[in-house]
Amino acid sequence: MRALNPTVLVVGATGRFAGLIMPQLIRRNASVRALVRDPANAEKARRLGASEVVTGDLRNAQSLENAVEGVDGVFHIGPAFAPDEAAMGIAMVEAAARAGVRKFVFSSVIQPTNTRLKNHASKVPVEDALYSTNMEYTILHPANFMQNIAAAWPAIVRDGVFSEPFPKTAKLARVDYRDVAEVAAIALTEAGLSYATLELCAGMHSREEIVSMMSEELGRPISAGETAFGEWAANARLPYDDRQLQMLAKVHDHYARYGLGGNSLTLRAALGREPRSLRSFIRELALQTAQKA
Repeated sequence: MRALNPTVLVVGATGRFAGLIMPQLIRRNASVRALVRDPANAEKARRLGASEVVTGDLRNAQSLENAVEGVDGVFHIGPAFAPDEAAMGIAMVEAAARAGVRKFVFSSVIQPTNTRLKNHASKVPVEDALYSTNMEYTILHPANFMQNIAAAWPAIVRDGVFSEPFPKTAKLARVDYRDVAEVAAIALTEAGLSYATLELCAGMHSREEIVSMMSEELGRPISAGETAFGEWAANARLPYDDRQLQMLAKVHDHYARYGLGGNSLTLRAALGREPRSLRSFIRELALQTAQKA
């Protein structure tokens, strides 16, 4: 059953990932209220399709009260590696619950109970807070985002090497965040995914397998590189401080030891179709490169 024209608050609406949910919501006749921290991003939010824009801060409870007033649903994704990510998520859940919001979708992470990884464990208190509300929650556990490969793509094309700071044989579960956004939009506008906790993965691949796909799609060889974490982080120009980089380094150390497991069954069922594959994602990138040539 589909809700008629719900209004959904999208947290971080102009971000690289939350921004992908907006067209999915609009396609389902939802109105989007974008929550932005910087008023300068208001126009960008409107270009993405937001019918309303509110300025707020996840660390400011009053601004959250104002943001959730009158909305039917909330989509929340926390800022990556923020030291108070859990507190911000809980504040958003509590504000939504007090306001009588009906649906809440939280973009968490695959394996949140892997408490060795702080950025995974920080999601658990937010999930726990949702269980103690009367909202119809849907918790998403997405794998490593394919969009991270897109961020590295210009360097891959330039240098002919795809490097990550863990062994090229390690297999990681990955997902196209556009599929995650579609599942989120379904959950916010329909009843079928209420109270579900969903592992979202399209498949597992090693870097050796990935560069084989890249080579075939680009029509020239791409090799699998293995870079020390410090060098990789410097080349990636990540917007993280030393503490955040240490957290990310532990994630990659975990990948080196154990990889990252994931299963595509749940994503396939939630979408009602095959998920976007890593091969198709790389093909899109290669076509874009060819068009620019």
